[in-house]
Amino acid sequence: MATLLIVEDDRKTNDAMCEYLKPAGHRVIPAYDGGEALQLFHENSIDLVVLDIMLPHISGLSVLHEIRRTSITPVLILTAIEDEYTQIMSFDEQADDYMTKPFSMVLLGKRITALLRRSGQAPQPRTMAFGDVTVDFSGYTASDSAGKIDIMPKEIDLLRLLVEHRGLVLTRSQILDELWGADYPIIDRTVDTYIKNIRKKLRLDCIVTVKGIGYKYEVQP
Repeated sequence: MATLLIVEDDRKTNDAMCEYLKPAGHRVIPAYDGGEALQLFHENSIDLVVLDIMLPHISGLSVLHEIRRTSITPVLILTAIEDEYTQIMSFDEQADDYMTKPFSMVLLGKRITALLRRSGQAPQPRTMAFGDVTVDFSGYTASDSAGKIDIMPKEIDLLRLLVEHRGLVLTRSQILDELWGADYPIIDRTVDTYIKNIRKKLRLDCIVTVKGIGYKYEVQP
């Protein structure tokens, strides 16, 4: 699990990013101006910063400059400013990535994962709650109020794969290649059986069937 500092003065946008990133296992800390961002950065062990440029009190570029005085923590600039000069200034101040608004939450999640992976801070297997069911991805177990649920390791792997690609449709072939390998002698309809078992055992309604394509993990706001 990574700790992310989300620095965005628009509260609705900040809240939306935080809510999107939490199910991936991240701890998120919101900040709404530059001064608060620097205070929270120094008070917490932050693995990655998502940073707007146009902030009250202290600008995002000034925040980045101060962070770089003492830290190499990955910083992803997320801003409505898309001119070349500002982007160059951001990278001159040693930003690690730059995205412009409006933006895709899915793409933001992917870029965060890539930055964490490159910095050696990719989130590790974790425990997640799905309603009253808790899944321990590290221990390959699941349980509810009645106790342990009988579930296969490959079913846990499939659920984790879908969660890690939240909002993205995975084809049966992609799932087979990822979990069994391209050369494994297994038919794609096997995936349907595993999905059916996961839904039944864990009482999940967040795995969506995309007719003719595959499946995706999707949580309604």
